[in-house]
Amino acid sequence: MRITRRATRLAPLPTDRLRTLLHTRGWPRTMALRRVVAVTLVVLAGVLALRPAGARETSQAGVVVAAHDLRAGSTVTEADLDVRPLPSSAVPVGTLTSRAAVVGRVLASPVRTGEPITDVRLVGPADTALTTGDPTAATVPVQLADPDVADLLRPGIRVDVVALGSDQQADPVLAEDAVVIAVRATAGSAGQPGRLVLLAVARQKATQLAAASLRQPVTVTLR
Repeated sequence: MRITRRATRLAPLPTDRLRTLLHTRGWPRTMALRRVVAVTLVVLAGVLALRPAGARETSQAGVVVAAHDLRAGSTVTEADLDVRPLPSSAVPVGTLTSRAAVVGRVLASPVRTGEPITDVRLVGPADTALTTGDPTAATVPVQLADPDVADLLRPGIRVDVVALGSDQQADPVLAEDAVVIAVRATAGSAGQPGRLVLLAVARQKATQLAAASLRQPVTVTLR
């Protein structure tokens, strides 16, 4: 007697069972569909979890970063910068994407190697507003009578600006509660004349302070 290969298969294949369940109405069919959906979701979750991190984040943006450690008060040059790609979701708010927007600007705070350059790292309206909490504040460069005083100042310190000249003023205080934005670095040693301190003051005081600091020597008292 001839026995075919089909006849020797005693147990149905899983696909045959699934096909039978899908063609059966009622509770068995519903349970089969639920199991198929559950297994499909588990497999899909496993595939997504095993994908490399780079495959999950495909959107990237080129941002300007520090090529080496930069100190506060220094003027940024082309050699100080690099452009590197970062995942778009990891780019900080206010990050600059053009070298031209950074070169020639003064740093308001130190920057570490590889750190993205944001608008508040540079002396300007964004940094002044964030440091003082006053969006209308203005930054004024002031040359102190005693350059050594500049070594005591750091960004964020609040000071009062006092006139030391011969002007007979009823009140020698030119500005109160000014905020130090940056202390300009110099090529010479500490204490060399010519260092500038950038101070943020109320806008209505900015013009008066700038003019007075050119006419007479000034200093600051720390709060």
